[in-house]
Amino acid sequence: MIIYGKQVCLHALEHHEKKIKTVYVAQKGANSKGALPKELFNKYHDKIKFLEEKWAQSMSKGGNHQGLLVEMEEFEETTFSKIKKNDFIVVLDGLTDVGNIGAVVRSAYALGVDAIIVSGVRQLNMAAITRSSSGALLDMPLMITPNILDNFNELGQLGFSIYGASMEGENVQEVTFASKRVLVLGSEGKGLSKKVSAKINTMVSIEMKHAFDSLNVSAAAAILIHRMGYAVK
Repeated sequence: MIIYGKQVCLHALEHHEKKIKTVYVAQKGANSKGALPKELFNKYHDKIKFLEEKWAQSMSKGGNHQGLLVEMEEFEETTFSKIKKNDFIVVLDGLTDVGNIGAVVRSAYALGVDAIIVSGVRQLNMAAITRSSSGALLDMPLMITPNILDNFNELGQLGFSIYGASMEGENVQEVTFASKRVLVLGSEGKGLSKKVSAKINTMVSIEMKHAFDSLNVSAAAAILIHRMGYAVK
């Protein structure tokens, strides 16, 4: 996959050397080497290729590449057998917007979530999510599942408690969470699907200080994840 943009590319170059195939630097006169810090330029010297700006624009499909693109190995999903060994899992039920998913992944990684499961979709643009997560996806175990209900059944047998985000739920500030816990977030348009809602043990909500319908799913995710990281039995 090809990622672009300075922040995400530098993260990949600094922390995922074995996955890097080619580093593309968009030529901008004499300053083309300035796209990379000197130590990274020297480290990846044999893998660097210089591109004309028009080709960099083509590879990034018109995105803001900031003079740097990286071709790396395709994102490899984590198996459920590995994910279920963790304590704190986030499930995204029907989310498809890569910007929102990336923002959730970024917050989840920063705030201590162990793994993410995405349901209700067949595939995702992992390169776009890597960009929108500022590279956090490269360090976050993630899988796509065709049938989250089977996963919920197995997680329940393993002692996990499943919490769903809902405006009608209990105030998250008043809930103490199980040590083995799953947070389920629905899409902004439809919320949690009915079949998923039936598997939820406890619905939780964020108390609003002003009359307002809801928060963006990535903002709500950050608040709920932070609370669930500390208020544990």
